[in-house]
Amino acid sequence: MLQLHAIRENKDLFIDALKKRNIDAAPMLNEVIRLDEKRRETQTQLDSTLAESNKLSKDIGALYQNGKYQDAEVIKRKTGSLKEDSKKLGDDLNTTAEALQKLLYQIPNIPHDTVPAGSSEEDNEEVYEEGAIPVLRNDALPHWELAKKYDIIDLELGVKIAGAGFPVYKGKGAKLQRALINYFLDKNTAEGYTEVQVPHLVNETSGYGTGQLPDKEGQMYHLPEDNLYLIPTGEVPVTNMFRDQILEIGDFPLQYTAYTPCFRREAGNYGAHVRGLNRLHQFDKVEIVRVEHPDRSYCALDQMVEHVKIILRELELPYRILRLCGGDLGFTAALTYDFEVFSTAQDRWLEISSVSNFETYQANRLKLRFKDENGKSQLAHTLNGSALALPRVLAGILENYQAADGIRIPEVLVPYCGFDVIN
Repeated sequence: MLQLHAIRENKDLFIDALKKRNIDAAPMLNEVIRLDEKRRETQTQLDSTLAESNKLSKDIGALYQNGKYQDAEVIKRKTGSLKEDSKKLGDDLNTTAEALQKLLYQIPNIPHDTVPAGSSEEDNEEVYEEGAIPVLRNDALPHWELAKKYDIIDLELGVKIAGAGFPVYKGKGAKLQRALINYFLDKNTAEGYTEVQVPHLVNETSGYGTGQLPDKEGQMYHLPEDNLYLIPTGEVPVTNMFRDQILEIGDFPLQYTAYTPCFRREAGNYGAHVRGLNRLHQFDKVEIVRVEHPDRSYCALDQMVEHVKIILRELELPYRILRLCGGDLGFTAALTYDFEVFSTAQDRWLEISSVSNFETYQANRLKLRFKDENGKSQLAHTLNGSALALPRVLAGILENYQAADGIRIPEVLVPYCGFDVIN
């Protein structure tokens, strides 16, 4: 959530910046300023009315003590009128504040200066590519056919149990999935991230804290009776661990990693681009989250990008990195790098990680602050990344490592799997 003082001071700059997202933000920002002025004016009137009411109440007491009952009754009637005024002003203040908060929740983050303009993923900027794309045999199969051939992932059984987008991993497929999770967690903890196990359900406050609500409300699984949401990513519970906290400078950096299943309603159900593991309603992911001093957050973002590079390098998967354009940038992010692994059997790039800096946007919602060198309270910066999302990594391994006699396991995963080939 953008800060009110920043909107007041930088309105025109913010309007220009949000054009990168293809948004005409002028009406919203002008309305924010109008509501804020009304809120402050109403607050001033309320404070003045309450102060006058409190003064008259003291005067009434003094008049009664001095036997001036008639004068006291006159003032008493006036305080009754003031109480009615203060109630009306209080109601107006609450209504205005709620409208202001609701509007602020609808305004996305300001893109970083380096974010390219653009309207869709076609306008994303490739900034890095590594790894040789393997040449497969003419009869190479996509991962959904490999999964069926070797009986390691059962998509039809998942449909029977839950519906489309809920695969069942079997045998060596389940072991490979577990191996990837353990490998990712080990890599992250070795890099200094503290592993945590977090709830897979979050309350509404947590959803608003990291910006999934109200932006992605229709895309999240909701349990109305308990008003809880299944998490779309581990970012939500991990980052909300620090909601309503005031940190010291010495606390930075805070670095955490977590494995969680993730649940998303928006997964598609037709076409080759959503077949198999390409788009799922439930999938596994290992997340990394950092809370940083504002002066260090972009250095931290670079470190996170380098960390994901190392993981993909060890898996020997060809990948590229994209800097997302304004039209493809997530609602809460200031800058995002997407990692894509090349699926040779599908002849297409598959997104397997997003690494983002949210600057103060989430921290403002979370009330996540720190005391600076002068003891003044400042908003921290939050970052997160996938290290990594499993389905498309697994798809890339199955497709790129297939051979005539089976599917070879990447060397770095063999100690975790206990086998070196699926056949």
